[in-house]
Amino acid sequence: MIVNFSKMHGTGNDFVIIDLVTQAGALSPACVRDLAHRHTGVGFDQLLTIEPPTNRTADFFYRIYNADGSESGQCGNGARCVAKFIFDKQLSPKSELVLQTSTGQLMTQRVSSETVRVNMGKPQLDPQAIPFQPQSGEQPPYSASFRDGSQRAFGVANLGNPHAVLLVASTQDLDIAGLANEFRAQTRFEVGVNVGFMALNSETAITLRVSERGAGETLACGSGACAAVAVGRAMTLLSDTVSVEMLGGTVTVTWPGPGHDLWLSGPAVRVFDGKIKISNRS
Repeated sequence: MIVNFSKMHGTGNDFVIIDLVTQAGALSPACVRDLAHRHTGVGFDQLLTIEPPTNRTADFFYRIYNADGSESGQCGNGARCVAKFIFDKQLSPKSELVLQTSTGQLMTQRVSSETVRVNMGKPQLDPQAIPFQPQSGEQPPYSASFRDGSQRAFGVANLGNPHAVLLVASTQDLDIAGLANEFRAQTRFEVGVNVGFMALNSETAITLRVSERGAGETLACGSGACAAVAVGRAMTLLSDTVSVEMLGGTVTVTWPGPGHDLWLSGPAVRVFDGKIKISNRS
C-alpha cells in the first residue's frame, strides 16, 4: 500500500508523520523498523500516525512508534510537529488542538508558522508513577555508581514516558550509550527508562543529552527536556522558565511547580513530503 508522508523535525528530533485520517493504512513493528533504517528506508527517531480520536474531547489521536517498532506514550517534539502538520495540511482550522495519545491528552497552541507550544500536563515525580523502585529507604535525589568510580545524583519524572535525569558537570565527551546502559542495568524501572544527562549552566539554562528507550541518543527529546526541568525544579536548582540546549537546538520549558501544568515551546519544521510503501508483515 502506498501512502503519503511528511518528514519533519523538532530541534533535530526527526519524524515521519503519516495521516491516517484522510488515507487508510496499518503499520506493523517490522514495517516501522524497515522505514526507520537510515540507509535503506526513510530514517527517523520516531514514526507518528495521526488518527481519529477515540475520546470525543480530543481533536486527533496520534500514535508514537520508536525506531525499533515499539510504541511510546509521549513525545513533546513529536506533538509540536503533529500540530504543525495538521495546520499545514488543513486537517483542522483550530489554532489550539487537543491531541490524544496512548497515555493521555495534551493541548497544543500555534505560536507562529514555525513555533508550537505544548501543554505536557503535570509532571509525576512519585517513584510509583514512573514506575521506579528505589533502594530501600532511599529518598530523592537518588545516586548511581559507575565503573569509572564516579557517582551521579539523579531524579525521576514521568510525562507520559518514564525519565531518569542525571546531573553531570558537562555533557561533552560523555559515552552516552555506555553510561545509559550501565545506569539501566543497575536501576529498577519496570517498563524501561529514558536517560537524560543534564549540565547546569545557570538557574535559567541547562544543557541536555538524552538516550531514549527504543531509539538511543537523539538530537533532542521534548519530554526529556521537560523531565530535566521538573527534576531540576524539584531539587531547587532551576527557576520556573528554563532554556534547554540540546544537540539539535534549544527549547523553552516553563513549570511553576507542583500542581501546575508544564509547557514546552519550540520549533517544528517540515523538511519534505513523499510517498512510501507500507506493509503489514510481522
